[in-house]
Amino acid sequence: MTDVTTAAEYSDAHKSRAKAWFERLRDDFCKALEDIEDAVTGPNGTSARAPGRFERKSWERPGDAAGTMGGGGVMAVMRGGRVFEKAGVNVSTVMGEFSEEFRQRIPGAAEDPRFWASGISTVIHPNSPLVPAAHMNTRMIVTTQGWFGGGGDLTPVFPDAADTDQFHGAFKTACDAHDPAYYPKFKEWCDRYFFLPHRNEARGVGGIFYDQHNTGDWDADFAFTQDVGRAFAKVYPEIVRKHMNKTWTTDDREAQRVKRGRYVEFNLLYDRGTIFGLQTGGNTEAILMSLPPDVAWP
Repeated sequence: MTDVTTAAEYSDAHKSRAKAWFERLRDDFCKALEDIEDAVTGPNGTSARAPGRFERKSWERPGDAAGTMGGGGVMAVMRGGRVFEKAGVNVSTVMGEFSEEFRQRIPGAAEDPRFWASGISTVIHPNSPLVPAAHMNTRMIVTTQGWFGGGGDLTPVFPDAADTDQFHGAFKTACDAHDPAYYPKFKEWCDRYFFLPHRNEARGVGGIFYDQHNTGDWDADFAFTQDVGRAFAKVYPEIVRKHMNKTWTTDDREAQRVKRGRYVEFNLLYDRGTIFGLQTGGNTEAILMSLPPDVAWP
């Protein structure tokens, strides 16, 4: 980071714009997934089900009179759909204080433990083992400093080179529009981050990951974060539609359940968002929304 924007420059207007964007992206992405639910024609009996729909549930974080604690969010979760066995698109905006231990690990929190955070997090677990699972989140955090973070990654059971190229290509286009150095940097960061050291294997085929992103130009950083969200919201439904009508086998399904086990291991052991949410008193149900509904370990 250079010429870092101070927390004072992350004004209430900036916070409102970021919060509104995360909510708009949620609405657009939920509609895209519901449109897929309406469009699928098979197989394996899933097209006989009613199209899946997101159910929204609001939650609130306990506040205080000074307004330094509180906030909340909305969980949007689809369960048992034709294409999506479980899909969650959550938005939250919370404020509070980091614990004594946690504040030492967050930029700017050692000087003042108070924080403000808003973001969107989505995780999709399809019925079909031939449709890749996916994750995306973007967020804005303010302590005595301020920054954006996020990214997206793809987790297929059976990697497909064309899907991988398409997914990465979408993020590369989004990155290149802002800085040609972003994509190689954030791709490598994603490869390092979404890795299970105890298994010595990657969680999936990657994507991009960035954090503490503050170039000193809030509008540019916000525009980049918006483009990351737009890229994911466009490319992932395109990949789903290529595979959602293909037939799969019971062996394919078992391979999917084992792969999901790796997903659980990563999210509970290493995922920053999970750790951040649990250690800052977030909504546990929303935080663990990322876990798949049906998992196996061999």
